[in-house]
Amino acid sequence: MYTHSKCQHFDIVFLSIVSEMDLTDFDADQRLLALPGTSLVVFTSAGCAACRTARKMLPHMQLPIDQLCWIDAGDNGGLVERYEIFHLPSLFVVHNGAFYGELKSRLSEGELAHHIRLALLLEPDELP
Repeated sequence: MYTHSKCQHFDIVFLSIVSEMDLTDFDADQRLLALPGTSLVVFTSAGCAACRTARKMLPHMQLPIDQLCWIDAGDNGGLVERYEIFHLPSLFVVHNGAFYGELKSRLSEGELAHHIRLALLLEPDELP
């Protein structure tokens, strides 16, 4: 066998495939109305294990979205109330400033992509 391996180990670095931003009670409406394309709006909380998983997985999924918008439910009670958040994580679709509703989906890339496409077929509404 070889005494010196020429194999080198490299750390694997995962880069997000979409732009990400944090939204707050103070800027969410203005920014969502101005953003072009499709945004996935995700309500999370620091103490929520499923939210930590979503925060880790979603940026690396190939979804039909242009932006990933994070909202900390613990710090943004006004948005939590307006969007009627009862469980975390909660995911919503916004396209060119129009609201297409909540996604009821597991954190599976294929299932999420399918539900985003279905949501965009619905009649849009105003932001909550």
